[in-house]
Amino acid sequence: MLRPIGLALRQVTSSSCHNLHVRRWTCSGTFVNPFRSFRCYNTIPNLSNLHPNLRACSSHRFFSSSSKVNQCRYFTTAASASTAAVEQLNYDRSNAIADTIDAYSAIELALDSVVKIFTVSSSPNYFLPWQNKSQRESMGSGFVISGKRIVTNAHVVADHTFVLVRKHGSPTKYRAEVKAVGHECDLAILVVESEEFWEGMKFLELGDIPFMQEAVAVVGYPQGGDNISVTKGVVSRVEPTQYVHGATQLLAIQIDAAINPGNSGGPAIMGDKVAGVAFQNLSGAENIGYIIPVPVIKHFVDGVEASGSYSGFCSLGLSCQPTENIQLREYFNMRPELTGVLVSKINPLSDAYRVLKKDDIVLAFDGVPIANDGTVPFRNRERITFDHLVSMKKPNETAVIRVLRNGEELELTVTLRPLKPLVPIHQFDKVPSYFVFAGLVFIPLSQPYLHEHGEDWYNTSPRRLCERALRELPQKPGEELVILSQVLMDDINVGYERLADLQVKKVNGVDVDNLKHLCQLVQECKEEEVRLDLDDERVIVLNYERARTATSHILKRHRIPSAMSVDLLTPDTTAQ
Repeated sequence: MLRPIGLALRQVTSSSCHNLHVRRWTCSGTFVNPFRSFRCYNTIPNLSNLHPNLRACSSHRFFSSSSKVNQCRYFTTAASASTAAVEQLNYDRSNAIADTIDAYSAIELALDSVVKIFTVSSSPNYFLPWQNKSQRESMGSGFVISGKRIVTNAHVVADHTFVLVRKHGSPTKYRAEVKAVGHECDLAILVVESEEFWEGMKFLELGDIPFMQEAVAVVGYPQGGDNISVTKGVVSRVEPTQYVHGATQLLAIQIDAAINPGNSGGPAIMGDKVAGVAFQNLSGAENIGYIIPVPVIKHFVDGVEASGSYSGFCSLGLSCQPTENIQLREYFNMRPELTGVLVSKINPLSDAYRVLKKDDIVLAFDGVPIANDGTVPFRNRERITFDHLVSMKKPNETAVIRVLRNGEELELTVTLRPLKPLVPIHQFDKVPSYFVFAGLVFIPLSQPYLHEHGEDWYNTSPRRLCERALRELPQKPGEELVILSQVLMDDINVGYERLADLQVKKVNGVDVDNLKHLCQLVQECKEEEVRLDLDDERVIVLNYERARTATSHILKRHRIPSAMSVDLLTPDTTAQ
């Protein structure tokens, strides 16, 4: 199970790395020279797999006419082995020295660049959306980039009420403001107004995506101490991975360095540049951590620089099926040389809904061929899902998509932009919306509301709501699934108390688009009764005037400050 690791108060099970020197060998015996940009292979061949002639040439029978030759060859081989052993020992020592130098270099860079972040946060209570949960304190890490900005993880400052930062070697904590947050990519930018804080601080430069088995040093302030910490590891894997905090699929780098709570937001340094940002680990496994790679960081930072706020990551709005089955390919008239994926569902709010059709075969994206399993080439003999190409596009950029439709190849242009789901996946840094009328509490369905049912929310939350949250797509902009979350008991609503967790479909015969629309329909009711049509063909009928009168004393009894959240307030409703 993946989890973010920035909050020092969170429980962890991953063990720390006890070995400061990590040797960079692959399982097959591949050795990576740290002083070269290419890989040196030192693989010992399996003699049993050699050609028979080669085995014969190395047999004693070949030298049977001269035992001296055999003896001389033996000593030569032994001398060569001894020399090789000495060379290998010297190389190992030089490699160890290089690793030590790398560690010292990472520390020297970090001392004037990496900061400790102290956050006070308070999350909303989605069962009682008019109040917050008790505040909590947490700690994380961050590092300075150009422009006097601090990069950290979004989950380090999520739902923050107060943020402080402290640089290495200083006892003073400075107030920081959150300039931008991207919860999908789990990144945030902080700014500090105090000029004293910036004295002696140096910014780090962003590098490139490291290759497999290249060493990185993760710097930060993990739990277990107050001073800066450096752990080393190598890159194990580079591929799109589930970002736990934002529940999105973006490119990530897996490393074997120890990443613990408090490390979140700290840089992973390779050479003298940043290779990524530490952000989550894998529970139940030893030393499997993940860092956010530079392309994702640059996409986030560039978007903030261009628009002044977080712009998001683009999506095609497609649900695709692999075409690895030959019968499936033949059915859709795919010639042997063609590869691609089958379009099974299209988001109605995406531009692709205008251009593409169900059962289209997507063959290529911006000229990059898509394999039958949905992957595209990446670097040296690696492959990743083509979603990565889509996510790296800037909002409102276009892409050329080559498709196969009814046996005919077409080239179509699609405009890409971030898409919002029908049911929000997260709502960090936002006040939940609600509307109370006659003790009936209405809210827009969100995944955080379902998460309030516990860690096993998928099985314990209302099944119908859970399925809709995960599968249904919006049909028009601004659409929400409005539900009756609970009934605050009163004489006016007796008999309706068991109708909680049902979707509100209509008010007086009018389809409900979102919570604001429902509020408007109720507030502007001109009839004597208000009729609410719910799921399961359930109906609620209330006398409008009696319901309005009852609302005021229900709010007072339950200490609810307002009948609706701030985002629903208008001058008319405020007066009421």
